[in-house]
Amino acid sequence: MAKLVFGMNQSLDGYVDHMAFAPSPTLFRHFIEQARDQVGSIYGRRLYEVMCYWDEDHPEWDAARRDFAAAWRSQPKWVVSRSLKSVGPKATLVNNDIEAAISGLKAQLVGEIQVGGPDLAQSLTDLGLIDEYRLYLHPVALGRGKPFFAGPRPPLRLVASDLIGEDVIRLTYVPA
Repeated sequence: MAKLVFGMNQSLDGYVDHMAFAPSPTLFRHFIEQARDQVGSIYGRRLYEVMCYWDEDHPEWDAARRDFAAAWRSQPKWVVSRSLKSVGPKATLVNNDIEAAISGLKAQLVGEIQVGGPDLAQSLTDLGLIDEYRLYLHPVALGRGKPFFAGPRPPLRLVASDLIGEDVIRLTYVPA
């Protein structure tokens, strides 16, 4: 059975914003390895549209960015959206009965499936489908933005804390 993991970079005051801070080379390498090991990713429309950046090569990319793009492109993606009519390579559109579709993925796959986006994670949490939360805390305070948790969560239990690079702490929680 697959495990659904919601993990994102977060400021110390609880916000996610990929434009406000970037991962260090060490953390980016961590994300490359993580993407290589995942059996797939589930995205909401907004984050999927951001991630489509990795579908096309860019001449200014260094080796690490090319590695991430290769890992991202190789894995299947499921995009939860009612407004999209089509999705890109290796992606499947999920536009109705989200609970059945995601429960089916969990039952038929083995390994980790990354969940991308706070709103989608909230919906899947409400359905009892998220198995693990990974908060990558960066030493910045944004003061505003999109919160990591889009709504109430069930009680969580800390199962790990890891320093990644020089200044990012990954906190790993599971439902208590």
